[in-house]
Amino acid sequence: MKKLAELFFRYRSYTPIPFLIVMIIFENASVASLISGFIIALIGEAIRLWGVSWAGSETRTTGKVGGTYLIISGPFAYVRNPLYVGNILIYLGLGIMSFALFPYLQIIALLFFIIQYYLIVKAEEEYLFSTFGEQYKKYFNNVPRFFPRFTPHRDSSVEQPPFKIKEGLKSERRTLQALFVVSLLILIKYYISNS
Repeated sequence: MKKLAELFFRYRSYTPIPFLIVMIIFENASVASLISGFIIALIGEAIRLWGVSWAGSETRTTGKVGGTYLIISGPFAYVRNPLYVGNILIYLGLGIMSFALFPYLQIIALLFFIIQYYLIVKAEEEYLFSTFGEQYKKYFNNVPRFFPRFTPHRDSSVEQPPFKIKEGLKSERRTLQALFVVSLLILIKYYISNS
């Protein structure tokens, strides 16, 4: 399982591509699916941007699992893996936008990404336990893995990097480009199909 987690971690930026291609080819959108799906995808991207603005560009590494800080600020105060939650919402939103092979493609993609992120997160948790010890144990016991808590977790003893929106936007450039390109392709396909 560890080897599979490492493989998923290394190629996590590329695993959505087959699903995105299927979404575009089999697009079956409506105005309602386009609007609601795009809103869900934007919420996912907003969560990612918020998280990356705290965690920095380390979130883009594809080598080994690691990190300089134990981030517990921003969205990390509500859920331990906000970037993966954001990704799942982006993929789900794009799937709803395209309405391709609905609901089968969306269910299969959702299950795939939940399994992928679960395996990656287990590897990340091992690293965090070994690196941050008791601080991470306290955080782990108070903040859920994927389903956010309602109130933020606070621990002033854990050093945090500053919030940097400019660096977050710079780091998110590829994700934002991909989101808007795929959304545009779905819209173009929808327009051509309904002309």
